[in-house]
Amino acid sequence: MVAEIRLRLAEIHDVPAILNFIQGLAKYEKLSDQVVATEEKLTQTLFGDKRFAEVVIAEYQHQAAGFALFFHNYSTFLAKPGIYLEDLFVLTEYRGKGLGKALLSHLAKLAIERDCGRLEWSVLDWNQPAIDFYQAQGASMLHDWRINRVTGEQLIALAKQ
Repeated sequence: MVAEIRLRLAEIHDVPAILNFIQGLAKYEKLSDQVVATEEKLTQTLFGDKRFAEVVIAEYQHQAAGFALFFHNYSTFLAKPGIYLEDLFVLTEYRGKGLGKALLSHLAKLAIERDCGRLEWSVLDWNQPAIDFYQAQGASMLHDWRINRVTGEQLIALAKQ
């Protein structure tokens, strides 16, 4: 099965597939109403002059079947960069074939190659299949931490303070 999996860095021609994966993930997470990403925005932020994230495409039998979108963060305690996995998604028909595990393993290798101290991501608390999968890969849940977010009008108001 592994021989049928190919991982590669995304290229600009992959933008439609990346948007499709984002929309698929949002549908799975019941957050479709929050997706405002467009092919144009993805092209600009992933492949423009200033690139804010990177994407790995997982292909199964030469078909784009999943993706991992990530970017670097930084740990002051370690004084090292880290990799933050924003999204990992595999299309339903390709699940159970090792693509998710291959993507996570690839990011772990990349973190080591780039001398990163951590590979981190978030998971929705109701997504037990994902939690079980991540824990089976050796991940530990950080129960003492809570994610904070400021967006939209609140972000504008905070910036004006």
